[in-house]
Amino acid sequence: MPRTELDGLVRLYPASDGPLRGSTLLWAHGGGFVHGGLDMPEADAVSRAVAAHGAAVVSVDYALVGEDGSRTFPAGSDDVLTAWSWLADGADSAERLFIGGASAGANIVAGAVLRMLGHAPATASAPIPTGVILAYPTLLAAQPAPPAGLRAALDANPAADVFGPSAVRAMYETYLGGRADDAPLTAAPGLATPSDVAGFPATIIVNSEVDELRVSGEVFAATLTDAGIATDVSLEPDTTHGHLNRPEEPAFGRTIARVTEWMARH
Repeated sequence: MPRTELDGLVRLYPASDGPLRGSTLLWAHGGGFVHGGLDMPEADAVSRAVAAHGAAVVSVDYALVGEDGSRTFPAGSDDVLTAWSWLADGADSAERLFIGGASAGANIVAGAVLRMLGHAPATASAPIPTGVILAYPTLLAAQPAPPAGLRAALDANPAADVFGPSAVRAMYETYLGGRADDAPLTAAPGLATPSDVAGFPATIIVNSEVDELRVSGEVFAATLTDAGIATDVSLEPDTTHGHLNRPEEPAFGRTIARVTEWMARH
């Protein structure tokens, strides 16, 4: 892993001794494309937890959409690709390089990998990651309706029912600075077909259980599976969206264990 920071874009977390020694993770927090930063638990606590298992972590402070509507897509995606290229340039040839993110950060990461595969211009050439980690991703501007069981769980927990169609569409239109119907594949990776994801790395997707956004994660997982991509998709029980931003909850540790055990196998 490189030893210096990249113009304030990233924060480095050195690896501890552990089973993931020789691995590095580039990580992108969530926040609906407009909120978040390197000090939020979803960035800092996650990075510290993964580093404690032996992987170095590079947390990315990618561009958020400004209040004036500036820095819309692909600004955040460009930042992730810049950080990835910098990381890869400084990596040892034997180092295993993973990329991952949570929620909106997972969207940006998935889209960045599609850009690496040639679906849109990338800022610089870089190797394809060893693996991709997506925590409760949002990947579609227009999601299919949730299945009956999820709909009932959302109805029973109104505080978790915050990602209905209009809210998600508005989030994407803010991100795009335009119509959600015009979202390109690299901003809405759930639109991908099996041929679009040819060459995509092995992927783990951990969805929150009572979270309408999980529908888009499940759509993308099915597409990867249909394309023959090694895909591990699971629900974290008893969770609502953003559970990695709440490290005091038991689900935080369970998801870190899922992810780090998966990384150790790849």
